[in-house]
Amino acid sequence: MGESIRRLARDMRRAVREGPEAIARRRRARLAELVQHARAHSPYYRELYHGLPEGADDPELLPVTGKKALMARFDDWATDREVTRERVEAFVADPDLVGHRFLGRYLVTTTTGTSGQRGLFVQDDHCLAVHTATGLRTGAGLSARDVLRTLARAGRMADVTAPRGHFATLAGPARAALDRPWLGRLMRVVPTDQSMESMVDELNRFDPASVAGFVGLLTLLAGEQEAGRLRIRPALVIPGGETLSPQARERLATAFGAKVRAAYACGECGFLTSGCREGWYHVNSDWVVLEPVDADHRPVPPGQLSHTVLISNLANRVQPILRYDLGDSVLMRPDPCPCGNALPAVQVQGRAADLLTFPAEDGERVGISPMSFSTALAVPGMDQFQLVQTAPTVLRVRLRAAGGADADWVWQAARDRVVHLLTEHRAGHVTIERAGEPPEQSAGGKYRKIIPLPGP
Repeated sequence: MGESIRRLARDMRRAVREGPEAIARRRRARLAELVQHARAHSPYYRELYHGLPEGADDPELLPVTGKKALMARFDDWATDREVTRERVEAFVADPDLVGHRFLGRYLVTTTTGTSGQRGLFVQDDHCLAVHTATGLRTGAGLSARDVLRTLARAGRMADVTAPRGHFATLAGPARAALDRPWLGRLMRVVPTDQSMESMVDELNRFDPASVAGFVGLLTLLAGEQEAGRLRIRPALVIPGGETLSPQARERLATAFGAKVRAAYACGECGFLTSGCREGWYHVNSDWVVLEPVDADHRPVPPGQLSHTVLISNLANRVQPILRYDLGDSVLMRPDPCPCGNALPAVQVQGRAADLLTFPAEDGERVGISPMSFSTALAVPGMDQFQLVQTAPTVLRVRLRAAGGADADWVWQAARDRVVHLLTEHRAGHVTIERAGEPPEQSAGGKYRKIIPLPGP
């Protein structure tokens, strides 16, 4: 472990011990420094921040940015003039370069573009070190039993993810393996394009101490564990990429007999939060600014659901992410979390863009959140669902029943619950269709639970 990572981890633990004021002091200083750096080295931010007072450390003074605007000004956004859209696109077009150093010094990751536009993100070693150090702070909460189970499996880590591409779930482990071959031997990417039987066999042979993956896939693997075909005993299960319902959390914990630490992160900031046993995501607020806001980007108080959330990644100096509209609807916890973690905590209700909207019976429009559907569709015997809006008043339901479950009964129970939810929201006239095909994966290996009608 590099000395910089040790130093960062020590400071992170010290910040939590010293309390909220110490965390806020670090956050303000880092924000002011990054704003100054961005103004000095990024033509995009120099233009955007024209007239901004020097030493600005209040995020509300900054204009809002987003993926569309930054990708459109990619070359001007970067603070390193050698980082250009053309060069990055050429780099990610070569699958053999996954995890290798772009320009000899950067990690490049991409997103699948399920939100409508693919993201291209560049990080330097400092940003990656902060990411690693936040993980060490999170890992400090493991019990003696968890540590023993991890040591018994030599710390092996499995990531069930996309088979190819420069996605963060592939590029990060690949970089670690290139930089530290011994660490690479402890990491295994289990590709999702193989059969379930093959995935189960690979995981059984690898016997990991921790398993990470998208919620949908881990839920399927929980079914294999319950059936006795998958026989692993990880200390930690790390679901991410999709909203984790309380029912799914309980199922993963029970099936694997493991701690479940859901990860709420993104390509823009891989160390955004860390999950706790209470089902909340604790914001690494010494290195991240997270602002729940309404549709006009005005602050939303704790305890109230936001329209979207703005984030600032205070570690990325090559591609500054400042007041970036992430598009997720979140709720900030108004009181201390029972888990004991003093960092601010949020719950994620899903992407605002994944809100299903329907014409109501009275002529108005109603919106229903992804979490509402996840709660309603906690049907016994169901492994997975996917709702596809194919017309303003048509909802196609893709289901995968658990092994041994009556698929027709599962469908009827699911349909009844969806109808009840729609009726509660004055949209009982919506047609519910049973799909012949099962839920489908995106290119990155994610199962989107909600696929709204494409915009005009």
